[in-house]
Amino acid sequence: MKNYTEKGFALVLAIVLLLAMSLMGGSLIMISSGDHDSNNTGDQYQQTFYIAEMALLEGERMLLDEKTGPWQNKTQARDYSKRHLPEPSTTKFAGETYSKTHNNYKPGDKYKFTTFKRQKTGANSFKNITKDIDKYFIDTSSICFNSFPEIDHDNFFVVLDSEGDEAARSYNFGKILNDALKTKTGITAEEEAEISRLKEFYYEYFIERIGSASIRGFGSSIKAGASDVSKNGVAYRVYGCGIYGGKEGIPGFQTDVVKMVVPLESTIILPK
Repeated sequence: MKNYTEKGFALVLAIVLLLAMSLMGGSLIMISSGDHDSNNTGDQYQQTFYIAEMALLEGERMLLDEKTGPWQNKTQARDYSKRHLPEPSTTKFAGETYSKTHNNYKPGDKYKFTTFKRQKTGANSFKNITKDIDKYFIDTSSICFNSFPEIDHDNFFVVLDSEGDEAARSYNFGKILNDALKTKTGITAEEEAEISRLKEFYYEYFIERIGSASIRGFGSSIKAGASDVSKNGVAYRVYGCGIYGGKEGIPGFQTDVVKMVVPLESTIILPK
């Protein structure tokens, strides 16, 4: 005698299995997409961090350059008559690191953003596909200055260089690479795409003078009886930021968007 209570059981089981497999497939897609986004974010943070380190190195190099004697591009030599330990400005710092005289880009200026893709055309042949998109340098304003909440923003003074300009700078990293390699012949499409991608990264720094500090030198000497020496020095603090961002929105209604900021600081003591 047939048992009709099991009629249609196979269909129900198939539907349940199909639903379970669909859910598993959807979950795998979401996990894979999340991992991809996480990897991209990690890469962007790492790049921003490296650029923030570059900001510190540039600030420290500026201090050493001022103490040794500013380098003059026209004469290709140092101007030793301008050697000095930078003094604080008498005007409060407003937080703006961009200036028209010291930076390599201008907020709002357009540049070509090149995308690169290698497409297979045969068993052993490929072709490079590039596409140029109009993008614009953004205005980072006082984002770096505001990224250090522990400083007194209402009573802060940066030092001045030998020309009397504030030691506060903002540079576009991709633009530096572009200017350095523009005379190079044989730049590949992939390199051009990478340079344009790095134009979404900026590094900025500003410097304050902390005050007098002692500096102690350690080491051996060829002179008999040489000992460790303590000297008077001046301490400076360099604040640096790596910034990642761009313009977002529909054409004609785009706004500056900063996606990531990495603030770092260092202290350097220069002997008097």
